[in-house]
Amino acid sequence: MDLGVNIDHIAILREARRVDEPNILDALSIVKRAGADQITIHLREDRRHINDRDAKNIIEQSKLPVNLECSMDIEILDIVLKLRPHRATIVPEKREEVTTEGGLNISQEFESLKGIIELLQKREIEVSLFIDPTFDNIKIAKMLGVEWIEFHTGKYANIYAVLYENLNRSSYPIKELELSRNRLKSMLEKEIANLHKVSHDAVRMGIKVACGHGLNYNNVKNIAKISAVQELNIGQSIVARSVWVGLERAILEMRELIR
Repeated sequence: MDLGVNIDHIAILREARRVDEPNILDALSIVKRAGADQITIHLREDRRHINDRDAKNIIEQSKLPVNLECSMDIEILDIVLKLRPHRATIVPEKREEVTTEGGLNISQEFESLKGIIELLQKREIEVSLFIDPTFDNIKIAKMLGVEWIEFHTGKYANIYAVLYENLNRSSYPIKELELSRNRLKSMLEKEIANLHKVSHDAVRMGIKVACGHGLNYNNVKNIAKISAVQELNIGQSIVARSVWVGLERAILEMRELIR
């Protein structure tokens, strides 16, 4: 299973003081040396962390493939088409959200996505869709002709956090999280089983599968056991861990858990 390291949160630290430290380009060699397989970045419409210059420099200088997450915004897509990363992962985006809250509504956006995907693929850019883990979404992704899908694992991560990480339930605005511990355990088991099923369904349909969102050193093992998943994209937890042990060791520790 491959590991894509999302380095957005390094840029968040830089933007806290609007200076040039830490220099996000310094992460590229460390990520490669630690054995990761991909650099992942998200060029948001509000440029809250990664900016246009970052995206250009990372794609030009990275010795690892770059997975550029992007919205369907015309200005953003124009940048992606010019930079030609190895892969573009199309994600939903709302300015007011702290992080991506769910997958794309690909049935509603089918026609728009079809044109965007064709443009990207003509530029020899792999395309992935960031979607919620349902069979209907896989069928639509197949119709759209993408090479990859990435399942949003936020629901799994949130339930796990409340059950096992002693976090305040109010941090997760999901009504189901107010249920009893036994009900939550049942929900978690169903969520894991569903991720197994839809991942294998996608592979049988010829689509490569990645997973990401909310994965950390505590909860990643359940997802790493899904043989149909080819790649995990993890960022915040790795960068947070790096504060204490350094980026290289943080990646090595995650890499070991995935293995």
